[in-house]
Amino acid sequence: MSSSTPLTRAADSFKRATAAVSGKIRGVRSSRNQPGSRPGRNGKPGKPSSLHPAAVWAEAAGTAGEFLSPAWRNVRAVWLKFVWPVLAVVSLLGWVVLTAAIGLWWAGQAWGWQEAKSAAMVAFLLFVLAIAFIVGRSAYGVVLDLARTRVAVGDDAVGSIAVSNVSTRPLLPAALELPVGSNTAVFHLPRMKPAQVHEDLFTIPTARRAVIVVGPVRSVRADPLHLLRRRVMWTEPVDLFVHPRTVSLGSSAAGFIRDLEGMPTTELSSADVSFHALRDYVPGDDRRHIHWKTTARTNKLMVRQFEETRRAHLAIALSINTDEYDSEPEFEMAISVAASIGRQAISEQRDLDVLTQKGPLRCETGRNLLDDATRIVGAPMRKTAVDLARNLSDAVPNASVVFFVVGSHVTATQLRTCAASVPPGVRSLAVRVQPGAAPTRANIADLTVLTVGDLDDLAIVLRKAAA
Repeated sequence: MSSSTPLTRAADSFKRATAAVSGKIRGVRSSRNQPGSRPGRNGKPGKPSSLHPAAVWAEAAGTAGEFLSPAWRNVRAVWLKFVWPVLAVVSLLGWVVLTAAIGLWWAGQAWGWQEAKSAAMVAFLLFVLAIAFIVGRSAYGVVLDLARTRVAVGDDAVGSIAVSNVSTRPLLPAALELPVGSNTAVFHLPRMKPAQVHEDLFTIPTARRAVIVVGPVRSVRADPLHLLRRRVMWTEPVDLFVHPRTVSLGSSAAGFIRDLEGMPTTELSSADVSFHALRDYVPGDDRRHIHWKTTARTNKLMVRQFEETRRAHLAIALSINTDEYDSEPEFEMAISVAASIGRQAISEQRDLDVLTQKGPLRCETGRNLLDDATRIVGAPMRKTAVDLARNLSDAVPNASVVFFVVGSHVTATQLRTCAASVPPGVRSLAVRVQPGAAPTRANIADLTVLTVGDLDDLAIVLRKAAA
């Protein structure tokens, strides 16, 4: 085990730097005395190369940093533990009053203004009185309880704060602050006897999709002029997920693959669950697939031939490029459409992948899908729905049904290009979101284009696609 200390390491580094500088100086002196040195102008001996100052400063800075870093860490720890909590108590108004008091006292001393000295003393006295309002220790037991940490847009998010006096003496009235996102709610506590419990209920509006940080609950003690404010944290922050609004599509309403084990394809197989036809026996065929009734009737061996099936695997490509949407409500509707289809697929135990321009969403459970959908942030970007479709074909090569969820600014040419990136044999549908439009169905080559004007019409247009 090494017994070196930061001081010894810094000394060794300084010795190495000094040795390096000395070696360079000796090299310069020896090159000056060599007869074969490069001549300068007019046949005089050339000027020897000098030591570059940047190298010396870099070595010195490295040595000083290694020597001072332990001391800097100790100073920073002391600052954060003792000094900063004291300075954070002073409010902006307090710093203004304190600065004015120092300036008035200096002016009174410099020019003999007794009025300025009196004003400075009054300001200092106010600070001394303000300290009496914030000193002391509060003994609260605070419990922050949200009835539900996950709600849909438009649902009420209800919570409560229960505060109890866990000390053996009465507590003076105080205020509690509860940060909710970018806003702060204030709750006033009355004078509380020992073991007394005070409870407040609150409701958080959920008008839009978001992840709202609720808390931490903190008590605030301040003087009447709010020169000093002392805050004490009592709880940890809680994330409130406001999920996008979704609708139930009903079983088999989404046009999914509805066979027990999958959707039959055009590829033939000698063993599967979807019977196709009979054919002549070929040496090497499995004898378990011989159809004995037909063999007895035709007097030659006949075997069953099947169509290959595959498990339903849905892939949803949700474009989050806001340039492809006409408005923010249209973008939010697209997220709700993708979440509704994905939630239906998960409830039917289908394999699911959801992809955006910024990467995939978690699809293990409906909660994970809705949580990631809540975190989606749209932005103008260079990647369009066409780029997303190409990435989807590479990321999910075994998909059996593909949904493209796009905005109203995506053209028919772009949709045709999206469909061209889908491998043959994979059913592809495009859900084009346009608020206020009538639910319609159209075809662009092998792509089924569904127009949704309202989220409640999603089940209707998907039934049309399944028909």
